[in-house]
Amino acid sequence: MLRRISIDYLKPGMRLARSICSSGQVLLKEGVILTEKYISKLKQINVPAVYIYDELISELEVEDVIADETRLKAISNMKKFFKKDTANNSVKNIIVPNELFNSINEIMDDLLSNRNIMVNLSDIRSVDDYVFGHSVNVCVLALITGIAMGYDRRRLYNLAVGAMLHDIGKIKVPKNILDKPGKLTKEEFEVIKKHSLWGYEILKANVNINITSTVAVYQHHERYNGQGYPQGLKGKQIHEFAQIVGLVDMYDAITANRVYRKAYPPHEAFEMIAGSGDYLFRYDIVKAFLNHVAAYPAGTVVQLNSGETGVVLETEKGMSLRPKIKVLFDPDGVPVTRPLYMNLVELKDRFIVRVLEDYQIERLNFCKR
Repeated sequence: MLRRISIDYLKPGMRLARSICSSGQVLLKEGVILTEKYISKLKQINVPAVYIYDELISELEVEDVIADETRLKAISNMKKFFKKDTANNSVKNIIVPNELFNSINEIMDDLLSNRNIMVNLSDIRSVDDYVFGHSVNVCVLALITGIAMGYDRRRLYNLAVGAMLHDIGKIKVPKNILDKPGKLTKEEFEVIKKHSLWGYEILKANVNINITSTVAVYQHHERYNGQGYPQGLKGKQIHEFAQIVGLVDMYDAITANRVYRKAYPPHEAFEMIAGSGDYLFRYDIVKAFLNHVAAYPAGTVVQLNSGETGVVLETEKGMSLRPKIKVLFDPDGVPVTRPLYMNLVELKDRFIVRVLEDYQIERLNFCKR
């Protein structure tokens, strides 16, 4: 039912399959018919892509791993916190509001009630919303990893606090450095690197926050091979929470559009993280995370080694590279007239060779069949 499409390929008359949100508010609701005015506005606020309805894949229904209301509320609470005038405050005087802790508990409740967690949606947040949406995404992804590793609720909560607030130290980073579109100078990067320490000091001053959460914030840029910061810790010296937060922080960062570069496609990001085991992050943590992330999110148009072109419908937990596909075109590019499905878990001789970009999909007359 839905397909992800770049903002540059939207056309008036297309219908939104998922609501467009910004700063914790709904801008355009699911089901809205896009107009030239709406498309122009989405470009202005730097929304990279949207999900549209497509009658060719009517069986595709994809839900987020948490409720939209939960995510919107958490993003709104993060924005309020970050937007407070704290620039001149001592790190010891910055108090984390209860609303954020409430949001963390709501996210946990949503995830713990979801028996088959699979991250199956590509991110579509605007560039301008990066900081707030990123904090919430890191919290969600860290919790998914912690659940996969068998954490109890107390450990999950402490992990989630560190994950949600991992970048809180950036409140103290000058805005001209934080939002710089070009490459940072060596001096500017040294300032950015201080956010780990500043975040640690902020959380340490909040007596209701567990020490493991503060350590996760302090160490989330440390790397298994010892080449991280701020201390250059290595291997088991890095707290497990920090390794989880660091891993999902990297994944979410590289799959999001930034002011200085475009997002990596999910399958490329998946490969990058998969190759980081026992190098940047502990292997078992990498495995636990990737077992719950679809390399090819639902709605992705792909080509198989056999030549067929189809759309990804769903991915089973632990089978991230072997989704179920609806075939739409045969190897010669001729539309398939009768429903044809392939489950790559069962078909060992079939595998995905490439993901089609929007201009390639247009050439197949995908939307005109």
